[in-house]
Amino acid sequence: MHSYRLDLDVPVSGAHRDELHRRVYYLSESITGFELVTGAPDSDAVVAVVVTTEQPVDPEALAEKLRHVIETEVLPQLRTPPKVLWNSPSVRTPRTGTFAGLLADGVVHESGPGQVALGSPALAALDAFDGLLREIIDEEFGAVEYRYPTLLPVTALHRSGYLFSFPQHLMFAARLDGDVDTYREFAQEAAAREDIGDRVLHRCAPVDRCLPPTMCYHTFDQFAGATLPAENTVVTAKGGSFRHESRYHQTMERLADFTIRETVFLGTAEFVREARDRFRRRATELVEQLDLAGRCEVASDPFFAGAATAMQVSSQRLLELKHELHLDVGPGESISVGSFNLHEKHFGDAFGIKGPDGGTVYSACVGFGLERLTYALLCQYGWDVDDWPVPLKERCRNTPRAGRGM
Repeated sequence: MHSYRLDLDVPVSGAHRDELHRRVYYLSESITGFELVTGAPDSDAVVAVVVTTEQPVDPEALAEKLRHVIETEVLPQLRTPPKVLWNSPSVRTPRTGTFAGLLADGVVHESGPGQVALGSPALAALDAFDGLLREIIDEEFGAVEYRYPTLLPVTALHRSGYLFSFPQHLMFAARLDGDVDTYREFAQEAAAREDIGDRVLHRCAPVDRCLPPTMCYHTFDQFAGATLPAENTVVTAKGGSFRHESRYHQTMERLADFTIRETVFLGTAEFVREARDRFRRRATELVEQLDLAGRCEVASDPFFAGAATAMQVSSQRLLELKHELHLDVGPGESISVGSFNLHEKHFGDAFGIKGPDGGTVYSACVGFGLERLTYALLCQYGWDVDDWPVPLKERCRNTPRAGRGM
């Protein structure tokens, strides 16, 4: 193990500290760990970053990457303090060591970096959460539900701007080039080698499909170039979503392969904003009903590696386009389990979606990470179904997936 101290030209503090923290691992795949170093015990100003690597690296090259990210993406952001929109009245304190306990009791299984398989009773809780959310969607919005295929056309992420706004999260689906010689040569190599991963890409066809980072891109692609028959349209879907989280993945908090229930609102500016806010209110009411500890606050997306990154983050926070629901998972620790997003006309313009009057539609979306919701429940209540809040216990008690935890 090798350690390098990367000194900063300008100290980073306050909200900028959090922005720096969520970018360090993306500097290089060689980084296996890092620590933010402050100038004084009572200060939050970061003056250096100590990174660890398994193999020797050029520290100056890493320092240059770090300086570039800080100068172009972190420090130019407006320093806006977190704005809390709602606090749960619950005083429930999450237990420690939850994930280790889940692994030990066989409730979950870690199958790879950022990949966790759910067993009983966690899977029953995930389904129950989705059922409760589906009830809100039906009661409030009468959404049309779709079951989308897993793979998403790359063109959808290109026209949406995702390819150049969040390149760090992208995960592509590749296949071998359609030629008998390619198949034969690859099969021969695969049979002769123990590790074939490094010998695949040069034999692949052009990539035209990717793994969706969230479900809403399927919906926008579905209505691309269309004129909606009604002034306002609501679509909901549940499905697998995929994001490369580098080494930020841990427990069930930042999975590379996870499940989202997402609802998309298309229509007038007034409708999509009111729908977004109404869903947020219903979601916080549900959290209160379940007596879960958490909060809802103004947030921003992890824009990265773009010329306008700092402006995008600052603008999103100032206009309060993104709200996040956080639930506690440990002492002083919380995770975002849901987001409530206004897009203005961005996706309407990008995908050419019109309303009945011929004008470009506004859009909003609300998404919940079902594994994250489940993990917050397990951290706060444990995995004995009898200890769960009544709305979840009633849904799970008679399902074969529930079982009885420890």
